[in-house]
Amino acid sequence: MNRTTGTSTWTDLSVQDLDAAKAFYSGVFGWTFDDLGEEFAHYAMITNSDGAYVGGAMSVAGMTTPDGKPLLTGWDTYLAVDDVEARLAAALEKGATALSSIMDVGTDGRNVMLQDPTGASVGMWQAKEFEGYEFTGKPGSPVWFELMTHDFDTASAFYGAVFDAQFVPMGEPMDDDSFRYVTNGPAETASWGLCDASGAMPAEATGWRHYLAVDSTAAAIERIEEHGGRVLDGPIDSPFGRITTIADPEGATFQISAMSEAVPEG
Repeated sequence: MNRTTGTSTWTDLSVQDLDAAKAFYSGVFGWTFDDLGEEFAHYAMITNSDGAYVGGAMSVAGMTTPDGKPLLTGWDTYLAVDDVEARLAAALEKGATALSSIMDVGTDGRNVMLQDPTGASVGMWQAKEFEGYEFTGKPGSPVWFELMTHDFDTASAFYGAVFDAQFVPMGEPMDDDSFRYVTNGPAETASWGLCDASGAMPAEATGWRHYLAVDSTAAAIERIEEHGGRVLDGPIDSPFGRITTIADPEGATFQISAMSEAVPEG
């Protein structure tokens, strides 16, 4: 394992109609989907136009969680761990709930899905021969992850204890704690952030978010709408890119970020 415990390392999409999802994301980002076959429930590995790994996708039609609830459409975030069994045990001790059993994925690695104490779903990935997505920064690739939460203190304590997160405040803290945003490590090396979303969004909208790079916001939105997706929020100018929240045709949400359109602070 080369990636430090707590680093964002994989993302995958659960959908009811995988063929429709393939058509949408291929049309928007130029992705290729490689079906791993029946042995892996037809899980598809996603590669970008340059051949770099982006994430995965699978149909969850008819599938349920251990307590019988149907699996829902959406993107999941996985954080790297050194020992999935030990880290899962630590997570359960800190108030998490297991959403799956630990799964061996051939010689690639091992994973498990859980729900953290704030109610957000997150995965653990213990790499063997496969580390995860590739950090290229190119259009169509993941460029940032963040957890939006109404329970910032619980989340920071949990991810610090279970994933060894070392949180660094972004910017100067507000006197009244009205906005808190921290990154897992210094901003220049971090791969994800934690945001206090109290007052900024409803509780049902919180959870893990992932950002995909695009060259142009306008061109990306045109492709998204042409293929049946829609804009939920934005575009919003920021020093980190022009950011827009998107829903795919089945309702899975993600963010696009045009880093070339970043607007400096001040």
